[in-house]
Amino acid sequence: MATIIVFDNYGPPEVLHPIEVPDPEPGPGEVRIRVRAAGVQPFDCATRRGDYAQYNPLPLPARLGNEAAGVADKVGPDVNAITAGEEVIAFMTMMGYADTVVVPADQVGPKPAEMPWPEAGVLSASGQTASTALDELQVGAGDTLLIHAAAGGVGTFAVQLARARGATVIGTASVRNHDYLRSLGAIPVTYGPGLEERVRDAAPGGVSAVLDAIGGEALDASVKLMNDTKRIVTIADWTAPARLGVRRIGTDRSVQRLNDLTGLYRKGQLTIPVTGTFPLAEAAAAHRAVEPGHVRGKVALTVD
Repeated sequence: MATIIVFDNYGPPEVLHPIEVPDPEPGPGEVRIRVRAAGVQPFDCATRRGDYAQYNPLPLPARLGNEAAGVADKVGPDVNAITAGEEVIAFMTMMGYADTVVVPADQVGPKPAEMPWPEAGVLSASGQTASTALDELQVGAGDTLLIHAAAGGVGTFAVQLARARGATVIGTASVRNHDYLRSLGAIPVTYGPGLEERVRDAAPGGVSAVLDAIGGEALDASVKLMNDTKRIVTIADWTAPARLGVRRIGTDRSVQRLNDLTGLYRKGQLTIPVTGTFPLAEAAAAHRAVEPGHVRGKVALTVD
């Protein structure tokens, strides 16, 4: 039997609970993975609360989790790139909170042997979202990129990926995370009233692109800073397209993009800060940690 985390109704973290289901079997082109770690995202918390229900209602009971890592223990017919016993990283949609998952083989890549399980489990979703956003913005050398919520999961990856591309990075965060952002190579600025002026002081030559991972007033300030919305994207604010003419983007996920991230990790150009781990059965506690929005880096669910 496999253990999965579900919620029967939208609500607080306590709606999350484990249930036992028959072991899934891989079909043609699929891989079964015994999960060792899975990432918890702010998106998961918002989905569980029902924040997106008016845009994308879910059939209930529902599952959560878009990233995981583990050991491939069974492969279906027509799978050649992955072998049983291989340590892998995978991306999926709304099923990562589990001790066993079945995913298409083209959503699975090799895990670096030196990468700890919690780091591997939290890499795929946030890392690929950050990479997609930088591609959408065409960030490169000479750019000054403003990242809102720069100390969070996506922000942590985006800062490092942008720096690897040669960009200067301004990152908004609470004061307690400023040293953390400096350690990643970003220039930190504080949220709140006066944000626009603080960003201008930090970037006298102006900002050339914006990646928003928080929405609201920070995005409003970004539009004023840029005077043009072409190089502003948000991953957080569903109202931005209609309200500000700003693009809301998703994630262009692929094994190639995932392998690019693990390649940077192997070269020492990407760190994956995991600031909290919780057993799979304690998914509600993990949500309570992530939900206030003050987590630095990532939080993982783990399976022994």
